[in-house]
Amino acid sequence: MRTNLNLPLTKTLTALFGAVVLLTSACKKEKAALPTDTGNTPSKLSTNAIGVAGPKGVCYVEVNNNDIRNVGNYTLSTGEQLFDIAIIFAANINYDTGTQKAVLYFNPQVTNVLNNKATYIQSLQAKGIKVLLSILGNHQGAGISNFPSQAAANDFAQQLSNAVTTYGLDGIDFDDEYADYGTNGTGQPNDSSFVYLVTALRNLMPTKIISFYFYGPAASRLSYNGVTVGSKVNYSWNAIYGTYSVPNVPGLTAANLGPAAIDIQSTSSSTAASLATQTVNNNYGIYLYYNLPNSDVHTYLSSVSNALYGKSTVYTGTSTTGVTFYQDINYGGTVTSTIPKGTYTLAQLQAYGFVDNWASSVKIPTGWTVTMYANDNSTGTSWTRTSNTSNFTTLSPNANDVVTSVKIQ
Repeated sequence: MRTNLNLPLTKTLTALFGAVVLLTSACKKEKAALPTDTGNTPSKLSTNAIGVAGPKGVCYVEVNNNDIRNVGNYTLSTGEQLFDIAIIFAANINYDTGTQKAVLYFNPQVTNVLNNKATYIQSLQAKGIKVLLSILGNHQGAGISNFPSQAAANDFAQQLSNAVTTYGLDGIDFDDEYADYGTNGTGQPNDSSFVYLVTALRNLMPTKIISFYFYGPAASRLSYNGVTVGSKVNYSWNAIYGTYSVPNVPGLTAANLGPAAIDIQSTSSSTAASLATQTVNNNYGIYLYYNLPNSDVHTYLSSVSNALYGKSTVYTGTSTTGVTFYQDINYGGTVTSTIPKGTYTLAQLQAYGFVDNWASSVKIPTGWTVTMYANDNSTGTSWTRTSNTSNFTTLSPNANDVVTSVKIQ
């Protein structure tokens, strides 16, 4: 995941790296005057989970690898949804060297989720779950901490607001990672940038959610000219998985902070339960989950929900079996959602995150047959596979980056 420039990167943060990044020095830019705080402070949303008293559950989903709809497949034993907020991880901040501006970028998987909003976004919202889009850098020098002027921050805030409106999202989550400040001649983090950005975005989205993943240079630049980030955002949460650490965000109360953070696929259930108990005992309003897989993990999640709400977790979905295509050989890079049996045109495949002339490997369930075609509508050169194939360049003829339509039986 770390080798592809234009793909969101996995959140593999550690306490060590967190300490290093938070201590990164910054060259201060000339500061324009920030407008005085007009009192446009976001109303702090209810801190109770959906339909049940207790902390809100916030869940990041790596949509490169997993289906965000799975957030809606978990309820408490009494029927309430386990998760309150689902976060699409992640869109990128790219840098246009021609215009010298930050540009909002969506990779193919994120594009698939957004373009098929009725399938992926509205289906969650129908269950009462809020859906946010996470924003982070992309190794091009642009990030939330180095906008050189208020006008530059305003411009990017407008791009974010437009995306929220276009795709019917409930808000934006900020993550100050992978910017590589200084690349392409960009500036280093400055004191005004993040405050400018959240102020502009709050003015554009007075009723939407804005959250901050407490990490990176932005975490030490939360106040400027009398305006605090905490007066503009709704929530902030700890970024180091498997730990308990209260984000220091002036302006946010305990009800809007999440000190506990877990990686569902790597944090032990005992640690996850302990962190949940601390959250409740200390009256904090958020519990952060990351890395929800497509598989059923309700037993693990019950260790958390029992501590948070005194109720176990129930999985209401169906374990998905199907074919998955990968962008790179050896099952690397971006992966599609699981694709069930059927005959698929390119347009139909795109709903699963498939990209034309892109696939390099495929995983196939035992007993299934996949016929891949070079052209749309099951035409052109074809290849028939009955088992996992790790490298399309080994097929005859070469099938790498040429598949357009498929038949799965």
